[in-house]
Amino acid sequence: MKYLIGIDGGGTKSKCVITDFNLNPLFESTGGPSNFLMIGTEKVAETILGLIIQCINNLNIKIDDVEAIVLGTTGGGRKTDAEDLEKAITHLAAHKKIFLKNFRVESDARIALEGAFSGKQGSILIAGTGSIMFGKDSKGTIHRVGGFGRFIGDEGSGFRLGQKGLNFVAKEFDGRGCKTLISLLLKEKFNIESPEALITEIYKNNFDIASAAPLVIEAAEKGDSIAQNIVEQEADELVLHLDSMRKKLKEKKMFVALIGSLLTNDNYYSFRFREKVVQKFDDVVIKDAENPPEIGAVIMAKQIAK
Repeated sequence: MKYLIGIDGGGTKSKCVITDFNLNPLFESTGGPSNFLMIGTEKVAETILGLIIQCINNLNIKIDDVEAIVLGTTGGGRKTDAEDLEKAITHLAAHKKIFLKNFRVESDARIALEGAFSGKQGSILIAGTGSIMFGKDSKGTIHRVGGFGRFIGDEGSGFRLGQKGLNFVAKEFDGRGCKTLISLLLKEKFNIESPEALITEIYKNNFDIASAAPLVIEAAEKGDSIAQNIVEQEADELVLHLDSMRKKLKEKKMFVALIGSLLTNDNYYSFRFREKVVQKFDDVVIKDAENPPEIGAVIMAKQIAK
């Protein structure tokens, strides 16, 4: 019997699944983070190889029985970075006398796309800490919108919502802006109530800017006009992502799966975004993902094995 392994490498944890050739999951395991751009290829290589070994040991099979392995992770969309991680993992495996057949590193968004539509055409809009959109047309061509990172992109993301919210808090502290409920929520949640405290948290303590996004959404839901304006602006940015992808795919209907808690959870932001989609498009259909990203990685592994 032959097997496939798919791995969804996240920023906080990685999830691994081994399946048969009909994509039936046989064993799942989880491990540490695999954002190799943040923690380095060596540490990630140990984590990923450990997950692979767990899978083969649990099923009491040989590594030769695994026909292909795909890891989807942040940074995997850049060819040179993906190749660096591939080499680190295969070299570590070889050192342990484990030889991986058809091992590939892909982007986390790519495996999410394959999983969401079971390898068929469709598109995904991701809005988490960052934002990006991927689509596959009827010919199998992959299209991308966004994904330029926090310095020049990530519109509609948790980072952008949090950044704008904190900017208005700074203005309120200075007397340059109006009062906003975001400031009160920031004090209650993070004990930040002065310019000095805000500056220290951001520039010294590496405050997670995206963690302020839920405060902006909560303030907007409670009627704060500044927060509501931020939500409107960023939701409009995500609508622009959809519009751009529509033009790239050129399909009669564009099916979109939403990924990331900002959009998948019931909140003021996701509600306003969905309202805008309905108002603007009659050819965009939002649907649930058919499979999780790790199954998307398995689907890609099967394609490689063929």
